[in-house]
Amino acid sequence: MSIRWSLVIPVKTLVAAKTRLAAATGPHRTKFAVAVAGDTVAASLACPLVARVIVVTADPAAAGPLGALGAEVVPDPDRGLNTALRTGAAHAVRVAPGDAVGALQADLPALRPAELGVALAAAAEFDRSFVPDALDVGTTFYGVRPGQPFTPRFGGESRAKHLAAGAKELTVPGIDSVRRDVDTPDDLRAAIALGLGPRTAAVVAELWPGS
Repeated sequence: MSIRWSLVIPVKTLVAAKTRLAAATGPHRTKFAVAVAGDTVAASLACPLVARVIVVTADPAAAGPLGALGAEVVPDPDRGLNTALRTGAAHAVRVAPGDAVGALQADLPALRPAELGVALAAAAEFDRSFVPDALDVGTTFYGVRPGQPFTPRFGGESRAKHLAAGAKELTVPGIDSVRRDVDTPDDLRAAIALGLGPRTAAVVAELWPGS
């Protein structure tokens, strides 16, 4: 039987979200951030290996829509990204101690459930593992098998941090949408090329008709 996963997705206060896309999104930045997180959560919930999605956020503007999609919402203690992830992971272990726990970035608007499934199946083979971002600098996913300590090291050059901590880097083919987070206009163009989820696509169509 396949290992099932609790996925923890951190969503920062939307006023602080996507600052590097501020010029491109203008007054629609909050709407864009909610749409991207919504597509990430919806795709995660559609993956058969995912038992639950736990959103960690302090922002009611995100909590409402993401909870409506079926995510469990946990308050963010507002002490940084890794603390938020550990808070969500502790909730996951209380709810389902027999499931693996993963952290997934909230800005994966092209995420495909099948590709996430490939990554999670690969992650289930190792006590601790991670998926590097498309630039091979950051991290989009970090996961641990049931019972293993959950010690995420997101932020900055997190690929190097996770490698140094002994986590297995997952380099399986066919997971481009899991690696494509969106922080800049170039990232967004690359995600558009992969194919956006419906919420992000609707906002992009409104902001940049014909893109």
